[in-house]
Amino acid sequence: MAKRQGFVDEEGTPVRDRRQPRNQPRPGEERVGPAQFLREVRGELRKVSWPRREEVVNYSIVVLVVLVLLTTAIGLLDWGFSEAILKLFDR
Repeated sequence: MAKRQGFVDEEGTPVRDRRQPRNQPRPGEERVGPAQFLREVRGELRKVSWPRREEVVNYSIVVLVVLVLLTTAIGLLDWGFSEAILKLFDR
């Protein structure tokens, strides 16, 4: 298996690492100042397609309804299982 992957040669001796040297600049070399960074952030935020107020309200209502339903379901399951366990061990 290691031979097929190129880690060992025909005789079973380890093969040297064949990685190519990186010619890419390191991440720290392309830093910009805080003012330039904030200008770029502002420019990117202008490109965002923000939702309308009605969409935000509708999505918020959906989230709250699902939250209440799931909380109720989990609470009922918890109560039901606890009652079943108590009756099982109460004999």
